[in-house]
Amino acid sequence: MNQNDRIIKTEYSEEMQKSFIDYAMSVIIARALPDARDGLKPVQRRTLYDMHELGIRYDKPYRKSARIVGDTMGKYHPHGDSSIYEALVVMSQDFKKGMALIDGHGNFGNIEGDGAAAMRYTEARLQKVTQEAFLADLDKDVVDFMPNFDETEKEPTVLPVKIPNLLVNGSDGIAVGMVTSIPPHNLVEVIDATKAYLNDENITTRELMKYIKGPDFPTGGIVINQDELLDIYETGTGKIKIRGKVEFEKTKGGKTNVVITEIPYPMIGANIAKFLTDVAALAETKKTSDIVDISNQSSKEGIRIVIELRKDADAENFVNMLYKKTRLEDTFGVNMLAIHEGRPETMSLRQIIKASVDFQFQIATRKYTNLLSREMEKKEIQEGLIKACNVIDLIIEILRGSKDRAMAKACLVEGKIDGIRFRSKESKIMATQLMFTEKQANAILEMRLYKLIGLEIEALIAEHEETLANIYRYEDILDRRDSMAQVIISELEGFKKEYGRKRRTVIENGQEAVYKEKEIEETDVYFLMDRFGYAKTIDVATYERNKEAADSEFKFAFSCKNLGKVCMFTNTGQMHTVKVMDVPAGKLRDKGIPIDNVSNYDSKSESIVFMAPQSDLNLRQLIFVTKQSMMKIVDGGEFDVRSRTVAATKLSDGDEVVSVVTLTDQRNIVLQTKDGYFLRFPVEQIPEKKKNAVGVRGMKLGDKDAVEEVYYTKNAVESTIEYRGKTLLLNSLKLGSRDSKGVKIRV
Repeated sequence: MNQNDRIIKTEYSEEMQKSFIDYAMSVIIARALPDARDGLKPVQRRTLYDMHELGIRYDKPYRKSARIVGDTMGKYHPHGDSSIYEALVVMSQDFKKGMALIDGHGNFGNIEGDGAAAMRYTEARLQKVTQEAFLADLDKDVVDFMPNFDETEKEPTVLPVKIPNLLVNGSDGIAVGMVTSIPPHNLVEVIDATKAYLNDENITTRELMKYIKGPDFPTGGIVINQDELLDIYETGTGKIKIRGKVEFEKTKGGKTNVVITEIPYPMIGANIAKFLTDVAALAETKKTSDIVDISNQSSKEGIRIVIELRKDADAENFVNMLYKKTRLEDTFGVNMLAIHEGRPETMSLRQIIKASVDFQFQIATRKYTNLLSREMEKKEIQEGLIKACNVIDLIIEILRGSKDRAMAKACLVEGKIDGIRFRSKESKIMATQLMFTEKQANAILEMRLYKLIGLEIEALIAEHEETLANIYRYEDILDRRDSMAQVIISELEGFKKEYGRKRRTVIENGQEAVYKEKEIEETDVYFLMDRFGYAKTIDVATYERNKEAADSEFKFAFSCKNLGKVCMFTNTGQMHTVKVMDVPAGKLRDKGIPIDNVSNYDSKSESIVFMAPQSDLNLRQLIFVTKQSMMKIVDGGEFDVRSRTVAATKLSDGDEVVSVVTLTDQRNIVLQTKDGYFLRFPVEQIPEKKKNAVGVRGMKLGDKDAVEEVYYTKNAVESTIEYRGKTLLLNSLKLGSRDSKGVKIRV
């Protein structure tokens, strides 16, 4: 071991706790949550800054996205190219952001959830608003810079954003133990609210909401819980209910088309396809019979989903059903969490605007302090040049009489005349009294002769007057908060005028969607399920015409009510119920659907032993027999339950249900074991138990033997089976009693 190595002993749990906290804080602060000042996450900030550094301005040609991603990853964000490209794509999608920050060229995805093309195919550049409102003052030392991950570059800790971007574009992100979800808002309304705050710092959230009516989603839609918005914006958390916009169109045939022209914001992406599937499912499951056709006619011009209804359909009632049964009415969960003063904080509307305004004052103070310093420097040089023009003959004499630049500069700054040849004593005396500053002297020594032209001197004087005016203005801005506020307001007005747009989302107090379900007439149908678990229903007439084929081809075939339920008893002792309405109606040769799809039954882990309509079980009793020969009779009324799955019987370890039948006119039961033992005894010997009981033993079994088949016989009716290639008459078996061994049949 190296002598310099040290072994540090520490408690494992403490080290894990510290490491996890460090990791969590890194994700929270440096990855997932936006900064309240510029409304950007680190990956977004770094991508925009890198594009700014590469000079990919709004008025310059597009550059390959791969170039931007690679440069950002190499310089500022070493967390993988996919996160950078995804951030770049989202910042270019105007259907996700209130205001796109990047101008994408190529396939950058669409509102229906199709992803962007690979970064090697697409191109991008900054939007004009990004250049002017996010990056414009980076050269004026308005924000702090920090070293990048390998300390080879500098990057801004925050961008000098001049608008409340956290509200305008919103944000969403999942950190460790916390999540942020901020909806986008209208730029015009946000700027008006910011101006109101600048004019009155004591303004309340309620008063701010006179300007910001609520969220303004890029997809439009209708917010229907206006009265709840005040509480959401005061606390920073809540749920916004939003509906899609629906229009009615009459067709030539007198039918009504329901046309969805705007969708709820949470529906963007794959949820549009899910909505179409859900609407189709309403028709398939007979929740409605009004739908004739559904088509998605959306394009670059906007959303257009057309649902064609039957001629006599109630369109209003149908739309209310869509609000209730699909995502045409959805919820946007608000949690306005952001990094504020270095830590995560759930912020109210007023706090977000205050954080933005405070930041504006900070960057304005640094900006105008920097500009004032530059103007003061210009003023010093200008005054030196004007003074020099007034004594230009003396300065020329000093320059001609000096041996080098240092000698001339010493004379101009300190009045030293040693070694300089003058033409007269007067010049010598005047030279000792010049006393220029260092900067003035350098400017004089570097001044070109054409500056001595009369017009040039006049321009210098005019420039000096402009500099004095700028100094007066900057000092006024820095000394008076009202003046700085007016400058900020003026900039905001400029952005509002150039980039503002009308509100897209309607804010109102919508009525609760109420719809009347059409009563479905109860009829008899036949339930059919094949050995592969595919089920369907057919009408009675179809079954009666094809009775022989139906009974032979399907494992289960029985009559039931279309509004009823079917009970499925499995070998694991479970009973699953399925609504008959959930099983599609069809023709005899239709495939049907897997019974797994409409119930909790899992064909991979269990098998169906018995099926029957739930209504039939209420008037009957069921006989249960298990592999370990446990048996009982259970009243069918115990299975009249609402749950989709219940325990039909209690099983011992390793046991499973072999047979379930309804008790009708059976006289004797015959148990057959794997080893060839048969036991016939009267059904009356089976006791009635509750469904949660194990039951009693029906037959004594040898080691590793188990009940394999269960048969029943009736009085005066011969019952035969095929057993190992021979015909066996069950009635001829010796009548025994329950819990005996039975007889072995040798073939």
